[in-house]
Amino acid sequence: MAIYDVTVPLSNELPTYPGDPGIEIGEWRSLAKGDSANVSVVNFGAHTGTHVDAPAHFIEGAAKIETLPLDSLIGPATVVEVPDDRLVVDEDFVKANVSPGTERVLFKTKNSAFWNEPNPQFHTDFTHLNVGAATWLRDQGAKLVGIDYLSIEKSKSPGHPTYVALLSKGIVILEGLNLSEVSPGRYELICLPLKLRSHLGDGAPARAVLRTFE
Repeated sequence: MAIYDVTVPLSNELPTYPGDPGIEIGEWRSLAKGDSANVSVVNFGAHTGTHVDAPAHFIEGAAKIETLPLDSLIGPATVVEVPDDRLVVDEDFVKANVSPGTERVLFKTKNSAFWNEPNPQFHTDFTHLNVGAATWLRDQGAKLVGIDYLSIEKSKSPGHPTYVALLSKGIVILEGLNLSEVSPGRYELICLPLKLRSHLGDGAPARAVLRTFE
């Protein structure tokens, strides 16, 4: 049985979505300075690195991150590889590559290579899902849809139709994966976002792993 950590490590150098807070990981206490323990202080937005979007991210009064069902976040998942020359994952593509009834689908795209750059910067030309793909996945029974960048939808899309199509039906969105070392196929997904409690409840960073069934 092989286990793949598909989580992007958080660091001060990791890019965030434009307009979101940057990452600050600093020193609060230090053994080297004579303190009794090493203690770090961290500050970043809820949609940093590998993270989960709850319906409350875009829908007022919808489910918050701490209420998301674990049976959506844990279970069989299909990794679908998207050709590097394809910028938009559309309805025709998902119909051809995702079996109806698939509950968790993760899209491996050229985006994963962005995380491995020596000095990573935010890319605007990331591969994304359009609303047609999202609607088809929603209607055929998806519980979770994931992608390997900080947004599942084209940047600055008016009204955020891809997000709304999924989140309005309680479908979990998992973003910021690094699927570079993972081949397409079936795995067990284990994804546990931080159990943040707030009046917003829009999302949380997560640790995500894939495990083979053999």
